[in-house]
Amino acid sequence: QVQLVESGGGLVQAGGSLRLSCVASGRTFSSYTMAWFRQAPGKEREFVAGIIWSRDSTYYADSVKGRFTISRDGAKNTAYLQMNSLRPEDTAVYYCAVEQAGWGSQKPATYDYWGQGTQVTVSS
Repeated sequence: QVQLVESGGGLVQAGGSLRLSCVASGRTFSSYTMAWFRQAPGKEREFVAGIIWSRDSTYYADSVKGRFTISRDGAKNTAYLQMNSLRPEDTAVYYCAVEQAGWGSQKPATYDYWGQGTQVTVSS
């Protein structure tokens, strides 16, 4: 089992920044993907950014490219999501997730473990 704990959400004005953290504990894998998803009220959960841990390879949804950056600290088993130039449409609950296979998928169904989520609210 893998446990994921997110932190760093909050309320910010449009144009502001936040940094989310996701700490992983428990079982480890030789290669896996850690990703951030988000879900706004009444909408489906959508991919935001991912990192293939062993290669430090990152990928992003088009809606956040150039504004969000995913990174990792291997020693701390922690992934980060730096969010800049936030917009009201970024408002959502943000979830951290782990995909054991390390495919680098953008589909929630392929992810095996999820955190509890952290709320991000961007005011206009």
